[in-house]
Amino acid sequence: MTLQAARLLVTLALAASACGPSLAGGAAVTLKMQRSAETPKNASVSIDENYIGPLHVVAAHGVRLPVGTHRITIEKDGYFPFDRLVTADRDDIRLVVTLEPVPD
Repeated sequence: MTLQAARLLVTLALAASACGPSLAGGAAVTLKMQRSAETPKNASVSIDENYIGPLHVVAAHGVRLPVGTHRITIEKDGYFPFDRLVTADRDDIRLVVTLEPVPD
C-alpha cells in the first residue's frame, strides 16, 4: 500500500467518524456505492457536508456510518449533483450513483 493510499484510508475513517455521534456503543452500518459507467470515477463524495474522497475510492472501500440520518452528496463539475438522504439503522446501505451531464 502506498503512503497516499494509507493517508486516504485514514481520511475516510476519520471523516466517517465525524458524520455524527454513534449510538448504542458505536453501532454503525456500511455504506457501499457503485458508480454507473458514465459517472466520473473522480467525482467528490461528501457525507453530511464533510469531504470523504473520490468516488472510485469510496466505492472500493465503503464507509461506516453511525446510526442516524446522513446526507450523501456526489459532485463533479459539468454534472448535476447526486444528493440523497439515507438512514443508517440495521442493514447496510447500497447506492448506485449516476451523475447526469449538464446540457451545453
